[in-house]
Amino acid sequence: MSNLEFFGEKKQFVIGMVHCLPLPGTPNYCGDIARIISQAIQDAIVLEKSGFDALMVENIGDDPFAVELNVAQNTALAAISALVKQNVNIPVGVDAVMNDYKSAISIAQAIGGDFVRIPVFVDTVEFYSCGIINPCAHGAMYYRKQIDAGKVKIFADIQVKHTRMVLPNVTIEDSAKAAQGCGADALIVTGSQTGVETPIEMIRRVKKVVKIPVIAGSGVKVANIKEQMMIVDGAIVGSSLKNNGVITNPVSYDLAKVLIDAFRK
Repeated sequence: MSNLEFFGEKKQFVIGMVHCLPLPGTPNYCGDIARIISQAIQDAIVLEKSGFDALMVENIGDDPFAVELNVAQNTALAAISALVKQNVNIPVGVDAVMNDYKSAISIAQAIGGDFVRIPVFVDTVEFYSCGIINPCAHGAMYYRKQIDAGKVKIFADIQVKHTRMVLPNVTIEDSAKAAQGCGADALIVTGSQTGVETPIEMIRRVKKVVKIPVIAGSGVKVANIKEQMMIVDGAIVGSSLKNNGVITNPVSYDLAKVLIDAFRK
């Protein structure tokens, strides 16, 4: 059973992604903040209506990513997350890509959110748009304490997608044990990139060495959710809920409902 109290007695959970269109202050911003807000709110409502257990707001459209958000991005993500929170009654998380733990934790704390995703928690990785990213576990845990955000749970990726390990001899088990030891509340295991299935064997290896929940963080879809959920405690689903898998498309109620029905069965 999950030890994440905001899920209640649920043994397993599925988190849907609210993928924000490019925010102000980024190269692909469309100039229409009202459209960005409207799509985010509608996606959140659709996820709740279709039966998802929680959702996570992410600035996925802001590629190429830096390690930290700029002021315009931070402000927009905070405003969107707050409006999403007001429109749903399920747990809400925040992911400030690529690794801005201060923005994520402070936004979650300000809106009454439940969790954050931190992509680079204990690993040292190379990321295509901003080079070497160092682990932030120390900073994140101290910052959460500093702003009295203990209720905001930390979902930590290990050897996160789209990156290369600077020290390739570090095993997935090493990263998992380190993240648990540093205070992560749950671990996220992913495939190599968005939409790529999380390898079952990798999940098994992580589950053997930790006691906290393990979440499949990429590639979960109708065809494999039954197999994935036989092992993991939870799953994060995003691109498979969009028509043609296009990340900028709105969440499809039909696709979301079919996936949740497959999960519940």
